[in-house]
Amino acid sequence: MRILMAGASGFLGTRLADRLAGAGHEITRLVRHAHPGPGEASWEPSQGQLDPALVAGSDVVINLAGANIGDKRWSPSYRSVLRSSRVDSTGTLAHTIKNLPAGDRPRTMLQSSGVGRYGDTGDTPATEEAPAGKTFLADLCRVWEAAARPAEDAGTRVVLLRTAPVVDAESGLIKPLLLPFRLGAGAKLGAGRQWMAWMALADWLGAAEFLLGRDDIAGPVNMVSEVQCTNAEFTKAFARALNRPALLAVPGFALDLALGGLAEELQISERAVPAVLQRAGFQWAYPDIEGALRAAIGHEATAPR
Repeated sequence: MRILMAGASGFLGTRLADRLAGAGHEITRLVRHAHPGPGEASWEPSQGQLDPALVAGSDVVINLAGANIGDKRWSPSYRSVLRSSRVDSTGTLAHTIKNLPAGDRPRTMLQSSGVGRYGDTGDTPATEEAPAGKTFLADLCRVWEAAARPAEDAGTRVVLLRTAPVVDAESGLIKPLLLPFRLGAGAKLGAGRQWMAWMALADWLGAAEFLLGRDDIAGPVNMVSEVQCTNAEFTKAFARALNRPALLAVPGFALDLALGGLAEELQISERAVPAVLQRAGFQWAYPDIEGALRAAIGHEATAPR
């Protein structure tokens, strides 16, 4: 397939582009600089600028663009960046698709979103049919997904990838925790009773490729593990994978001081379940958190200190 990809330089985008190219697909990466290299094409989503010929020449559009959720403290200005970086890129792609002649539109759009859309679910499992929550991330995901609607209205199959934090040694969830856990300072967040949504990198990549080939699946898809865990269970499994203790807890007020708005999101309970992938017969390589962590970071247990 000819695939046009936005966000191909990010953590997930880089790995998905490499996987799909290795499978024989032709990848064109959208970049925001004036001198694109081989396999790249320029665009400016903040200005709504995208050459329609790039979209018309594609079978699939994949959009993973957006500023990193965990990179900075959530000041009002950074909240605006998180929103605009997602809505601008999605809207530019979706409107370009809509404005093409029907015969030139790509047949599929894989559109990034997040399980944060459900907000605090408590102990209630949230399938793809669950309502939107009331947190900042829930509202962000709502407007983010809505920006893709013009492509859906135009007849393109739009799959909304409601992605959970990814388990990999280089991911934004795991990499910052490696040093404190290796030092025996791993800690649960608050009481640790809140549910954590997560997915192993290998399973996320496999599910994205799986969905490309399933023309019968459209709409939201929870990109999460088949087996949910609490934050306390995650913390214990992380420590066991590194053969270290984890006896501490970070109190909520300390999280608030260190992380601002993100602290609230880390302490809520997200019990998202992958109902669509389960019904479709997708097979997880790492369905439980301990297996996923051992595969991702088990070698760190014997790394030199």
